[in-house]
Amino acid sequence: MMKRKAITLGLAATLLLSTAAAAIPAEAASQTAKVVYGVNFRTAPSSSASVIRMLKKGETLTIIDKVNSSWYQAVDQNGATGYLSTSSQYTAITSSPASSSGTTATIKKSVSFRTGPSTSSSVMRYLKAGEVVQVLSQPNSYWYQIADSSGKTGYVSTQAQYITLGGTLGNSSGSGNGSSSSGNGSSGGSATASAKAEAVIAAGMKYLGTPYEYGSSRSNTATFDCSDFVRQSFIDALGLTLPADSASQGAYVKSKGHAVTDWHQLKRGDLMFFGDYKGTSKSSYANVNKATAKVSHDGIYLGDGKILHTYSVESGGVTISSIAGTHWEYRFLYGGSPL
Repeated sequence: MMKRKAITLGLAATLLLSTAAAAIPAEAASQTAKVVYGVNFRTAPSSSASVIRMLKKGETLTIIDKVNSSWYQAVDQNGATGYLSTSSQYTAITSSPASSSGTTATIKKSVSFRTGPSTSSSVMRYLKAGEVVQVLSQPNSYWYQIADSSGKTGYVSTQAQYITLGGTLGNSSGSGNGSSSSGNGSSGGSATASAKAEAVIAAGMKYLGTPYEYGSSRSNTATFDCSDFVRQSFIDALGLTLPADSASQGAYVKSKGHAVTDWHQLKRGDLMFFGDYKGTSKSSYANVNKATAKVSHDGIYLGDGKILHTYSVESGGVTISSIAGTHWEYRFLYGGSPL
């Protein structure tokens, strides 16, 4: 009964989010907000929906979406997903959507440069293959806000066939052959690496609440197991297709030479790899040889001791978990970036 209830709630949350996103741009993607006055945290964007709990003054939340003018969808500090009022009486936005004024991107194929984040917005011109633009923000998973070489701002599709993060400003001849604007290696520098990590996290956060299914299909996003979720987040954000299972993803990260065994050394957007579950106590893992243990789970590190992942039907599908002092810390084998 509990499993059926968890699946039903997860599907409802996913359907609600996808419906809202289709109607309204996710203006609040990757924003954070602080509660300025006690407010109800509800299961749906309605004052008649059940109250999960009362959010307290001073609490910080991650805003996933602005469902409409009255409601935010958010994740609290415990990893629970719910809805709260957008009224400034209760909530104050404390950061803007994921952005980096130093982040660049290279146009791979001619694409419309629009006045707004919508295919119905006016086309100012067509960006040419090889142009390097400055990424200002990512309002949602479908659009980047950018500035072209002349300083004009507008919106362009995030689809990997049209644009890739990375490139050197000034290489805007349109030839598409400049070696400095490939966007596929590490030459983009730390700002580009950080922007890529934020894009992956933003893509993954959109799937919060998506139901868990062991061995889920890699051809749709209706359900995820752990490695399917990680893989899809990288496809959506960067057009990068990682191996299909967690052990192979771990081997891929190791092949890049980026693996660390202390999770405190991980950067936001790195992948975390774990061994088998043996219990909740630290002593249960005392005899585990982490150098040879098999990877059985992975997820995306969010920083601040949090992981974005999915691991069971009962947990509600894609969720955020704390690491320190939990079995996730005891099971951790290694982690790092696949980029």
